Amino acid sequence: MCTDRLSAVLDSTYKCLLLYGVRRTTMDDIALRTGLSRSSLYTYVRNKDEAFRLLAERLYGRALSAAESAASDSDATAGQRALGILTAKLDLVLPMADSPHVAELLDANARLAGDICAAFSDRMRALLTEVFAQAGADRPHDAAEICLTLIRGFESSPHQAHLLEPAAEALINGLLASAQPATSLHPSSPPEHSRVRNHV
Repeated sequence: MCTDRLSAVLDSTYKCLLLYGVRRTTMDDIALRTGLSRSSLYTYVRNKDEAFRLLAERLYGRALSAAESAASDSDATAGQRALGILTAKLDLVLPMADSPHVAELLDANARLAGDICAAFSDRMRALLTEVFAQAGADRPHDAAEICLTLIRGFESSPHQAHLLEPAAEALINGLLASAQPATSLHPSSPPEHSRVRNHV
């Protein structure tokens, strides 16, 4: 299978998601936007459901890679790593914020990709819990849940995304208050290469 052509098919599927949603998109729509005949499209995906599921895997995979990179950044403080994880999750949704159809694919109750969404959320929770646990925060699992609740609020109000960093800073620093002082987002003497991850 040609990886580049499959990638183009998924790019087209993404555009169809934003314009029509999962239910209203047809194989003809995907084929037309990819520049393929409908019969040729079946070389790359068996049906519309497979195209959307592969798209979900790609979107969540990219976000997870960014979150794991933030979580493992040895030059960042715990606060910065937590912010990086939250930013990766928000960045999954922001490019699609103007479309009313995103929930048809990127939602835990979505028919085609609900399990992918649930697995992604579990991994986000685990990454945040690990960051807070390593920092010595009280009840790290609860701290992770609070952070995920915060990010869900920004996902539902994407026009307020520019407030993520100050909101997350206040929240994360509060959650880390009982831990070592160098774990905050802006320590008094930050490491030379320390930086706040902010993709918003």
